[in-house]
Amino acid sequence: MQPNEITEVLNRPISQELLARDLTRLAYVAKDGTPRNVPIGFTWNGSEIVMCTAKNAPKLPALRKNPTVALTIDTEVHPPKILLIRGRAELDVVDGIPDEYLEASGTYEMTPEQRVDWEAEVRSLYDGMVRIVVTPTWAKLIDFETTLPSAVEELVRQRDERQRA
Repeated sequence: MQPNEITEVLNRPISQELLARDLTRLAYVAKDGTPRNVPIGFTWNGSEIVMCTAKNAPKLPALRKNPTVALTIDTEVHPPKILLIRGRAELDVVDGIPDEYLEASGTYEMTPEQRVDWEAEVRSLYDGMVRIVVTPTWAKLIDFETTLPSAVEELVRQRDERQRA
């Protein structure tokens, strides 16, 4: 997929709505070779998905060994809206709490007082974190109105051909 095609998909209004959500599902290959898929908070900075995790997270050795990842961001309504992204994870160990971690948790329902307590707890727990940065190398939006999963697109094409025959 060419960079301009990825940009076109990610700049669609529905994609932008999905990129403003709190959670993505991060899929990767674990150290034992089996698949993993974990929910994780994220932010979109306009060109990269940024997720933050503890420096001792089990996913980090796996991502160092095989940085190829897939992300899913979706809705819980019918028809669902689904943004699929593939890329490579770059790991950035940082001191303290990255701004992206605090931003990724920014839309959780908390009172201002709860937010202060939560942030104090986070700062007392972590002396640093790892930023997992993914630059999309492939993207697909499925909204079930203008775009469908490729297998369903093929079924629609086959049905239309049968009806014309």
